[in-house]
Amino acid sequence: MGRLVMARRFGAFLQSSAVVVLAGLALPAVAGMYNPERNIGDVVPAWRDLPGTDGKPHGWQEWADRDFLVVVFTCNSCPYAVDYEGRIEALAQRAAADGSRFAIVAINPNRIPEDSLTAMQRRAEARKFSFPYLHDESQQVARSFGAVRTPECFILDRERRIVYMGAIDDNPSAASVKARYVDEALAALEGGRPVAVAETPPVGCMIRVPRERRR
Repeated sequence: MGRLVMARRFGAFLQSSAVVVLAGLALPAVAGMYNPERNIGDVVPAWRDLPGTDGKPHGWQEWADRDFLVVVFTCNSCPYAVDYEGRIEALAQRAAADGSRFAIVAINPNRIPEDSLTAMQRRAEARKFSFPYLHDESQQVARSFGAVRTPECFILDRERRIVYMGAIDDNPSAASVKARYVDEALAALEGGRPVAVAETPPVGCMIRVPRERRR
């Protein structure tokens, strides 16, 4: 009787182990697994008149001539965002090159003094940003994308559908990067190929959303 019980338990163990193995062999995360609002293929609402560090209002119609638009939600105050400033600038330099089919824009959705438009202007000047750096004070643009962290990246196609969303690459430390998700997605899109990894979990600070007082 004891052996029968042991055999049954061992069979149950094998069955549960098979489930674990199969889970480990599952396909990569489907679109929408890491984003609370958006899926790959969603069209995000256009934004208009976001103030930039250049003192001008900006809307996404400015980049209507580009096949792809890279939108990065970032800020001044998050150490992860600071670590990625150089990589965002490198993308901006590529976007400015002759024949580039994509543009890039950075949007700061935080509402704290360190991320005010004035502070953003100081940061952009000190770091010599060449990309548009816009302030989403209402946080409506970030909400419309389902963005929750800084930095968090989205690539939009000509119809402004989401074709990639998540992290810029796989490591906050530039020296340790092995997978360059945004670079690889852009290369695929510009080559007319599907994006192999369309969604990754964003890594960074949570976007600072004002707390609502309980009644």
